[in-house]
Amino acid sequence: MIYLYCVTFIEAVELRKTYTPKGAAPVHALDGLDLVVPQGTVTALLGPNGAGKTTTVKVLTTLIRPDSGSATIDGVDVIASPERIRPMIGVSGQYAAVDENLTGFENLDMVGRLYHLGAKQSRERARELINIFDLTEAQNRPVKGFSGGMRRRIDLAGALVMRPPVLFLDEPTTGLDPRSRIGMWEIITTLVGEGTTVLLTTQYLEEADQLADSISVIDDGKVIAKGTSDELKASIGGQRVEVSLVSTDDSAAAHEILTRFGSTEPAVSIDGRGLTVNAEDAPAALQLILSEFAHRGIQLYDAGMRRPTLDDVFLKITGHTASADDATDSESTSPPQKATSARKAQR
Repeated sequence: MIYLYCVTFIEAVELRKTYTPKGAAPVHALDGLDLVVPQGTVTALLGPNGAGKTTTVKVLTTLIRPDSGSATIDGVDVIASPERIRPMIGVSGQYAAVDENLTGFENLDMVGRLYHLGAKQSRERARELINIFDLTEAQNRPVKGFSGGMRRRIDLAGALVMRPPVLFLDEPTTGLDPRSRIGMWEIITTLVGEGTTVLLTTQYLEEADQLADSISVIDDGKVIAKGTSDELKASIGGQRVEVSLVSTDDSAAAHEILTRFGSTEPAVSIDGRGLTVNAEDAPAALQLILSEFAHRGIQLYDAGMRRPTLDDVFLKITGHTASADDATDSESTSPPQKATSARKAQR
């Protein structure tokens, strides 16, 4: 296992891609992006609106060619040998690439047939994936009657028909309820435990926190920060002291106290009745703050400490919050494109 974590499986160097929308200025979707994904791990791509996450996935999955730069998967050149790359990868895009008129079983059987597995082997693999993804009761129902979570599971199952060593997940849990999202996390964790390499784009910071072994923060088409979740949080320093006031009338006094006992940078942030400040020694600062609040008669609903979150990292590094990509960078693998890729893989 230590060996797997040391081997680079996906590598991109100086990728550049510029779009020129009709009647608009050129958009540099990728501007010298570098990326390394170790084998048998989950690497998350995080970034604000239009940062280049989905464009990166499109290049690595052979859906588009970069203007310049290089990319390899398991040593195979993505640009020079796309026909060798396609059988190696599974892709689950932002939109479930399924045929709504077919049943769940028929969708998976169809994918196997497109890859020329043969009738018997396609059906066996479809049944196996139906069981793995807990879709036994729904396997004979048309997909058009599936819930959002079930559609995502069928789509991910379709990406795994050929047991690909690398899986690209472009915002795989967008639109899912919390229970379905957690279920997808469990499936992804199991796949990685079995040796699959995963490149994940997500707008849910908690998702990256839960799943990713490493995170690359993308902004303006390049990686501006990378590391584990803990390393990125540590890079912006300190802990946070948070208080929630009973009355906003005490906001000015609370602000003055927090400024005095917390760190001076960044300044105290206020969100309604809630106030937050950095503190180098959060336990000691919290004790002093609570003592001063009691002395001044400031009533609290709640008070406590927390470590920086990935939200804090985003705000500090990019000045933005993480969000879904805009039109330039959000056109993920649509059902027709995905089916085309499956067919191309066999040419």
